[in-house]
Amino acid sequence: MQKRLKGIDILIIFIIILLIVITILGLCSFGTDKSYVIINQYGDNVKIFGNGIYAHDSYFKAPIFIGTDCTILFLVVPMMIFALIREIKKRTIKSKLFLTSFTAIVLYYATSIAFGVTYNSLHLLYIALFSNSLFAIIILIKSTRANEIQKVQKNISLSNGLSIFLILSGSSLFVAWLPDIITSLTSGKSLELIEIYTTEITYVLDMGVISPMIFISLFLLKKKDGLGEILLSIILRACEIIGIMVLIQTLFQALAGIRIPFPILITKVGIFVILAIFSVHFNIKFYKNIKE
Repeated sequence: MQKRLKGIDILIIFIIILLIVITILGLCSFGTDKSYVIINQYGDNVKIFGNGIYAHDSYFKAPIFIGTDCTILFLVVPMMIFALIREIKKRTIKSKLFLTSFTAIVLYYATSIAFGVTYNSLHLLYIALFSNSLFAIIILIKSTRANEIQKVQKNISLSNGLSIFLILSGSSLFVAWLPDIITSLTSGKSLELIEIYTTEITYVLDMGVISPMIFISLFLLKKKDGLGEILLSIILRACEIIGIMVLIQTLFQALAGIRIPFPILITKVGIFVILAIFSVHFNIKFYKNIKE
């Protein structure tokens, strides 16, 4: 049993430290008494948050960022620590997949803040988190040996339920975000909530990366390709965390006095919560079926 620290372990420790610093400073930014209104590049009035790290972000987006920070700090960071300790102690396929799945969540978060948050004093930390989490996920995936994947393949089968779940998950990301883009294109205007931003990073990641990855995972699972299991572990974990995250984001928006229309709650929040519930079931089954 190997218990000495490897390079990837040190990298994960550094990532955890970065997460703690970034998210605590983000949480400390919550306050609604310094907001002000500006005119954006499209001639629309936009309310700016005006407080803390997110002082120059919009009043609508800042609570979302803070809700994300809260989720990362109180859910993902503890699980990352647990996953790292487990990996150091056991060095098994289960422990590696567990750590890989949470590292992928961090990469998603790091990408979102590095490219989606208005420039602030934490920008170098955002870059460091993005860089370290990107290379950490590459190292973790590459270090998963072929014989370990074959061991997983012997015990995991692609059920009809899992296939349907993956198809619905991949499609739901387009259901959630594509109507906003279609409406913008047909009206000849920018996105309704583009505010002070030049693009919407969530649309890019969800429709351009996550959704294709889900369908690629499904294809690889059918082909008995070991990479499919790695991607599946990431997808199921992402669905779990995002389902919790959107609820906390909505809570912080409510605390800031932002009211979300019910139809939007259903399409933007409800879908992810439902997917999270099912992903918990499939994730438990996924790890239970790995015999070592």
